[in-house]
Amino acid sequence: MSQLPPPVRTGRPQPQAPQDSGQFAFRPASKAGRKARLSIQGMSGSGKTWTGLSIAQGLSEGRKFAVIDTEKGAASLYAGHRGIQFDTLAMDRYDPRDLARALDAAAQAGYPTVFVDSLSHFWKGTDGTLDQVERAKSKYGGNKFAGWKDGTPIQNDMVTAILAYPGHVVASMRSYTEWVLDNGKPQRVGTRPEQRKGIEYEFDVAVAMDIDNTLEVLKSRCPDLNRAVIKRPNGARDIAAPLLAWLAAEPTATDQ
Repeated sequence: MSQLPPPVRTGRPQPQAPQDSGQFAFRPASKAGRKARLSIQGMSGSGKTWTGLSIAQGLSEGRKFAVIDTEKGAASLYAGHRGIQFDTLAMDRYDPRDLARALDAAAQAGYPTVFVDSLSHFWKGTDGTLDQVERAKSKYGGNKFAGWKDGTPIQNDMVTAILAYPGHVVASMRSYTEWVLDNGKPQRVGTRPEQRKGIEYEFDVAVAMDIDNTLEVLKSRCPDLNRAVIKRPNGARDIAAPLLAWLAAEPTATDQ
């Protein structure tokens, strides 16, 4: 009959030294240095590219900005229209970590704004997240990668790079019609972007455009844009201008 090993006596955990309170010093809230993060979703023909370019132009305040192009040169067709000037980087393979590297290159070049047209390819395109997960499943088996579909770690570098970019970031996303079954019958419930679920939470402002070129603000941390609906928007005037004003405004004390 086997015997259990003798109990091991452990010492009482020693109390840790108190943390230096200076590490947790609170300071007045401020938007100083904050840059815009905005996403545009919509179906083909809704005006995502032109509106995104116009917003990027407004955010750049007359300076040349950068476009990371996955749409086979669609943005370049608008070069010079209404004075818009930008440099472009064409990509035809869509590893999200390559987008992070492209954003780093744009930061090194000093572009005030980057427009990613579109972010959907880094989810669903060649070498995109879903492509890499499928290949990994085939190589290593499904169980290891079962939790990657909606919260895949492979996009972490991409999201971190978007949030860390020292200028403004505008990103377009393709959208598709979403359906649910209601008593066995399919019912249309709206559209959702072709990207990881919840990607809109990474942006300060998320807008959707319909086939009539009407823009609807789905989410906004900028109060002046909250729930706005704008037909055929001028991106620089209608979106970029209030965003810049909000970012520049100092917080004021409210009346007691």
